[in-house]
Formats: sequence, C-alpha cells, structure tokens
Amino acid sequence: MTLKTGDTAPDFILKTKNAQGLQEVSLSQHRGENNVVLLFFPFAFTGVCTTEACSVRDDLDSYLKLDAKVYGISVDSPFSQEAMSLKEGLNFSLLSDFNKTVSSDYGVLYEDFIGYEGVSKRSAFVISKEGKIVYSWTSDDPKELPDFSIIKDSLK
Repeated sequence: MTLKTGDTAPDFILKTKNAQGLQEVSLSQHRGENNVVLLFFPFAFTGVCTTEACSVRDDLDSYLKLDAKVYGISVDSPFSQEAMSLKEGLNFSLLSDFNKTVSSDYGVLYEDFIGYEGVSKRSAFVISKEGKIVYSWTSDDPKELPDFSIIKDSLK
C-alpha cells in the first residue's frame, strides 16, 4: 500500500555514486534540517525518466529556495545511475534501491513491469523536516510525470 499524506516516512539508507565514490544517504540525516523530495522512477537512461531528471535539474534552485533536498530513486545500480547523472549533468543525487526495500516500504514497487519484477513506479513524496509525508503521488502509467508545481506548493 502506497504511503499517504500524514504518514511517517520510513527511514532508509541508500547508496549514491559520485566522483568521491560510494556514499550512503539516509532520510534521517535530514530530520530537523531539510524538507526532502523523493522522486521514484522506473529505469535510468529511459526517455521519460531522463525528461523528469532534467526537469528537476533545470529547476533545482526552486527546491533549494524552499529548503528541500531532492533525490531520485530507482532500482538501478549506483554505477548506472552515476553514468546517467554524468551524461545529463544532474545536480542532485540519484539513490540506488537495488535491493528494492525502499520502493517496497513506500508501496511503489511494480510486481510486474513489462516482464521485469520489482521496478519502482513513478512516484513523488514530499517529506517535512519532522519526517511526515506532506504530499504523495504515484502513477501506474510510467509515462506520466508528477505535477512539479504541486510538489513545490507542498513545500511552502
């Protein structure tokens, strides 16, 4: 079941890969410090996922002004995510949910996605500094993007 507004966001520790190597990122590290936007996406390097990531890249200052840290999450390896990040010049971290636990905890894991088991649904969660979900959106249509203006409005 997908988490909804008012729920406590499950904590997690996921890996990201950048020039400094593999690093761990946790939701709890932002508690009391930043709002967090989690954008789950099906696969790195696919058309709609790239469009979504580049849209956030081009508008990241809007999120920063709203005191939000943005993360993209997929079940891809951190190494393929790093390659996508470098290719697209992303200015926010992609987190690898390779073991599919976070997508499962947030209720956004496809059982079957075009023949693949355990792929993240395109979803968006806004989490307050206190760790509560203030916005939740999930689509069963991987071509549908979240409404970024609603995401930003929920950060105000």
